[in-house]
Order: sequence, then C-alpha cells, then structure tokens
Amino acid sequence: MSLRLARAAAFALPLLLAGCATVTPSLPTTPGVERQFHDAIDIGGRLSVRYQANNREEAVHGSFTWSQSRERTVVTLLSPLGQTMAVVEVDADGATLRQAGQSERNAADVDTLTAQTLGWPLPVSGLREWLQGFAVDSAGKRRTASPAETQFESRDGWRIQYASWPDENPSRPRRIDLARHTGQAGDVSIRIVIDTWQPR
Repeated sequence: MSLRLARAAAFALPLLLAGCATVTPSLPTTPGVERQFHDAIDIGGRLSVRYQANNREEAVHGSFTWSQSRERTVVTLLSPLGQTMAVVEVDADGATLRQAGQSERNAADVDTLTAQTLGWPLPVSGLREWLQGFAVDSAGKRRTASPAETQFESRDGWRIQYASWPDENPSRPRRIDLARHTGQAGDVSIRIVIDTWQPR
C-alpha cells in the first residue's frame, strides 16, 4: 500500500466508526410502540354523549376528570357550568356512584352501575386502557393505537376510533369516539376530548 493510500485509510477509519456509532442503536419506532401505560394518571377533558330514551334522542354534554391508580379509579362528570353531575369510584370492593340529591348506588360491576344509574353506558372498565391508547379487540388481541392505526372493536362490542392526536405530543390520543348499540339506550355514541394529561 502506498503512503498516500495508507494516510487516506487512516483518515477514513475514524469517520466510518463514528458513522456506525450513530446509526447502529436505532430501531424503527412509531408513536404506538413508544406509548407507555401509566398505572397512575390524572386526565381531564370534555364529554359528549348521544343515546335514546323513551323513544327520543337525548344528549349529555360536559366535562370530566379521571384519576386512576393501580387500586382505584375516580371519575367525576361535570355539567357545562362546572357543577358535579356524578362521581363514580371503582376499587377492589366494587363500584359506587353518587349523584346530587340521590342515594348512593353500589354494584360489583361498574359498567352495569353506570348504565342503570345514568341511563346510558359509560364503559369505565375499558376506558382505563382506552384513554391511553390501548385496547383488547374482539378477537382477544392486544392492540396499541397510533395515528396510523386508529380503529378497533372491543370484546364487549364498543367501536373505538382514535380520531385525533395532539401535534405537540402524538404519543397520546387527543379525541376518542366510542359507539355501540345497546338494548337499554339504543345507539350510543360518546365523544371524548382529552385536554389535560398528567402521569403520576
């Protein structure tokens, strides 16, 4: 090897090694793959519900707060003026629902309790995962939502669509649309817009 070639090789080798060092560790990632499930999280946002009662269309609009830990979930439903409409609490002992001026209601299953008390189903058990972009589909397969994969059907018949994602943080959903047919409330649609997101 000539002296000129030897010098060129000596100069190129560190550049090659530096190039390898920057490229090797990276793997293809998507927002869905990067998403982490938080056992403890506080979420706030807006809620819009449409359903049928007494052969006519009904609608509920307002906001909500969602406080979740490994052992407990507390959901507060608020009117457009900020008044508390209902508070749902779920823990290992079952579910409790409180409404102003009414007796406290208790049940072993939170989804049955909300449907019977509110007149429309609020799928609290599923939302523990759905709000964070995770779901188990109708075939029993675990799914992770992303801007490229936005629609699933849950095991209990809810059609879940992740309709939008924040531009500043596409690793979490911004708007979630839920729909299903029920014997009690006819065709139910729930639109959830997430405004605040605070893992603990």
